[in-house]
Amino acid sequence: MQTVPSFTPIAGEPFALSDDLTLVLAPNPSPMTYLGTNTYLLGKKTLAVIDPGPDSEPHLDALLRAIAGRPVSHIFVTHSHLDHSPLAAKLAAKTAAPVLAFGDSAAGRSAVMQELADLGTVGGGEGIDTGFQPDVFLADGATVTGDWGALQALHTPGHIGNHLCLRWGDRIFTGDHVMGWASSLVSPPDGDLTAFMASCRRLQGIPVAIYYPGHGAPISDPAGRLEWLITHRDGRTAQIMAALETGPATAAAITKAVYTDVAPALLPAAERNVLAHLIDLCVQGVAQATPAISATATFALTD
Repeated sequence: MQTVPSFTPIAGEPFALSDDLTLVLAPNPSPMTYLGTNTYLLGKKTLAVIDPGPDSEPHLDALLRAIAGRPVSHIFVTHSHLDHSPLAAKLAAKTAAPVLAFGDSAAGRSAVMQELADLGTVGGGEGIDTGFQPDVFLADGATVTGDWGALQALHTPGHIGNHLCLRWGDRIFTGDHVMGWASSLVSPPDGDLTAFMASCRRLQGIPVAIYYPGHGAPISDPAGRLEWLITHRDGRTAQIMAALETGPATAAAITKAVYTDVAPALLPAAERNVLAHLIDLCVQGVAQATPAISATATFALTD
């Protein structure tokens, strides 16, 4: 089993996680990104890069210093949010490495979320890299090999439809699907709670030693973290259903009732999560929206 070191990265400075894995922290800390985005360099002589990060010249310079002239064979992007994917094109231009991902920012949506996206009634679109286009489509289950080993793509939609986790032996790079410092934002129509929970349960069937998330420290108890994440979401669903048992309500009203311990600045993100839960309940037939599913609809439990 790999050892997880004390997690004390400094933005722009290479931080060794093992002899064949280095993290370079991007300089983009925030309430939504924690310390910043984790960019991973796999290998020793020839490298693969996972999640180049935001469009930041200082971060690009830091990556090139850490790469130190070594060949880069592949650039992998777990998903196309603005804190993960925009630097991929510039890094590819510097290294001549192809960019691999599940697809553009609309890829991987369920039929329900595609319909909602087409209608434009649920809002969303926060932090999306709308111009992202990978050079190579990385299908679910596909394996890419190099001097740094083998990475297997696991399509894990939920946080966004094109989200991938990447299995590397007994380790998985989990992007923003599983993080140790917080649960992920799920904001429809890009985020999909029904898919998110299915992806969590899929990962439960793939036991590994360590998760390397897109933000925060390595997770040395993947099974425990997944169990927490599923329990947390199930608990939130129960809270929302309890709120609906008192009568029909909007996502905004339910958010105020349920998220009583959240800083006011984070309430808009919390409301997006509540909307995701409400849409999931509608998909399951447990709730219904009037006049139809939207960001401002009134939701009620079905009879």
